[in-house]
Amino acid sequence: MLITVMRSKLHRLTVTQADLNYVGSVTIDEDLLDAAGLVEGEKVQIVNVNNGERIETYTIVGERGSGVVCLNGPAARRCAPGDIIIVVAYGMLTIEEAKSFTPTVVFPDTATNKLI
Repeated sequence: MLITVMRSKLHRLTVTQADLNYVGSVTIDEDLLDAAGLVEGEKVQIVNVNNGERIETYTIVGERGSGVVCLNGPAARRCAPGDIIIVVAYGMLTIEEAKSFTPTVVFPDTATNKLI
């Protein structure tokens, strides 16, 4: 049997932009994606600390070192610039694998979204 577990997390990013007219997704600084082991197009859950909203979308690579965190398309209705969010990716593991698995958790500087 497989269970779903948290694989990686970007904890407390500050939304820098919201672009309602973009096709969809969340654009995240490539440094942050790399640190969390996330890839372009990967399904992620966005948890908005400010309003409690939880949405699912996929990642788009943003400019490396820019600190960009931009909610695009309909997701822009759920997160505004300045909101604090958590980005979570999940994976499927057996119960035995899950017992010894350690997820990647990244705590960037909330003011700049830069790695500390």
